[in-house]
Amino acid sequence: MTAQPARPPAPPAEAVPDRRAGVRPLAGLTRRNAAREVLAGITLLAIAVPLNIGYAQIAGLPPTAGLYALVVPSILYALTVSSRQLVASPDAAAAALVASSIGGLAVAGSQDYITLALAQAIIGGVLFLLCAVFKLGFLANFLSKPSLICFVGGLALDILVSQVAKMLGITIDSGGEFVDKLVGVFSGLPTVNVWSSLIAAGSLLVLLAGRRIARVVPWALVVLIVATVVVVLTGAEKAGVDVLGKVEAGPPTLAWPAIDWTMWLALIPSAIALTMVTMGEGLLVSRSYGEKRGYRTDPNRDLFAFGLANVGAGLTGGFTVGSSTSRTAAVDQAGSRTQLPSLVTAVGTLALLVFGTALLEHIPSPAIGAIVAVAVVPLLGIPDLASLWRQDRFEFVIAVVCFLGALLLGPIAGIVIAFVLSVINVTGRAANPAIDTLAADGDPNASLLDTAEPGEPTVPGVVVIRLAAPLFFANSAVFEQAVKRAVRATSARHVVLDLEAVTDVDVTGADAFRSVHGWLADHNADLALSRLRPGLRERLEHLGLLDGVTVYETNRTALAALAPPPAG
Repeated sequence: MTAQPARPPAPPAEAVPDRRAGVRPLAGLTRRNAAREVLAGITLLAIAVPLNIGYAQIAGLPPTAGLYALVVPSILYALTVSSRQLVASPDAAAAALVASSIGGLAVAGSQDYITLALAQAIIGGVLFLLCAVFKLGFLANFLSKPSLICFVGGLALDILVSQVAKMLGITIDSGGEFVDKLVGVFSGLPTVNVWSSLIAAGSLLVLLAGRRIARVVPWALVVLIVATVVVVLTGAEKAGVDVLGKVEAGPPTLAWPAIDWTMWLALIPSAIALTMVTMGEGLLVSRSYGEKRGYRTDPNRDLFAFGLANVGAGLTGGFTVGSSTSRTAAVDQAGSRTQLPSLVTAVGTLALLVFGTALLEHIPSPAIGAIVAVAVVPLLGIPDLASLWRQDRFEFVIAVVCFLGALLLGPIAGIVIAFVLSVINVTGRAANPAIDTLAADGDPNASLLDTAEPGEPTVPGVVVIRLAAPLFFANSAVFEQAVKRAVRATSARHVVLDLEAVTDVDVTGADAFRSVHGWLADHNADLALSRLRPGLRERLEHLGLLDGVTVYETNRTALAALAPPPAG
């Protein structure tokens, strides 16, 4: 009797992929983890409220816009998304994009400005829904990680300058260009408010030291409470410390943004930019946490959830909702593995809007500035830039250009630059694929790289060439030149193209293939193919490229068939 091999130990339950995950709402929620998920929701609420108030100010909107974005959008997102942990909320990049794109169309803080922000969120939501329906999530792949990180880094530095001004009590045009803001900060140094600076310094000290002492404590909420108490007890408002002011009470209500159709059209470019940034960052973070925690995610369903969340934000007084990496990390560290914390946050925010807005009136702006500044510093991407410098200088240059483009030319131009440079980068790499000579008689440098059939001999008059990429417009000329060069170097009469690594051929590549076939015929050489993928064979037949071409199953059979008969 044959002994059965021992079964490997089962992985931890958390690491076993749940094939039902992403199919039902609140996947992963059980009675055993419900209490932990609720506590994680309270932690998320404590983090999200002060940050969303700060991001609303960055966007040029009232504090309620940031709070409204935590209610209906969070509920719609949590009940439809496939990711168990990704937190959807306005973030720093989205806030900066909103401010820069709408600032030229209306005065920040005005009713027209607010209406445009709502319309922009709805347009973005529709774009997300269209991407989900037509399964266009792959478009996010055209924003490479270096370009996306440094694009967000440029926005983060722009935000940081505004928060420094807020912490010092300096008045600048928060909707202006980066250089103007920087000049405003330096020129305003003689007007620094001492009380504002002290509150900001104390807030920064608590936030930074608190992280080292106990990460699970919502230090942003602690800072807001303590700073507000200090302002109320000392009368710092009379000394020139700016405070949040009266916050409108009441739950979010449904309303359609009534604007002219020309304004709807004017908002489309910025909505596309917001969609691309959120899509790129959101899908990347969603996939990484799914792989880390062992559950399946569906990119198109995630896009659908982002679409509903943004439409919900635009209809209920919020603004564009993106993915929050920092808050997702916070709930993950708190042990959350479901979307219940987002629902807890929505309920808690609604209660605050109905019963507790009076508590927000005396929150000092320097404290909010300190909270936002600490949140955006990691987004600067300095460690990533240093890593790129060591790994790939060309991608480092791309990242720096994206950083400067977002910073100096504005977010819309920055996202276009990031997208174009990413496409150029991938096209440039594909335009110079590896083209290996696997077997060539008379060529001492030829390498036998056919791993499926190692050690096969060379055959007089036969050259085997392998293209390690799809054959398309960017590399068709390189492919054609490589084949001609190999034939001239070996005086081959038979050319075998190993197409194992070729997954597709476009029209330009097909023209290059025909050109090579004709050139070989003019030079008394024939063409054969080996190791075709089934899908590629169908594609070549459709393009008419197999006429007069012999197809072999392997390189070995090709060499055996083309070998000259033995002498005598």
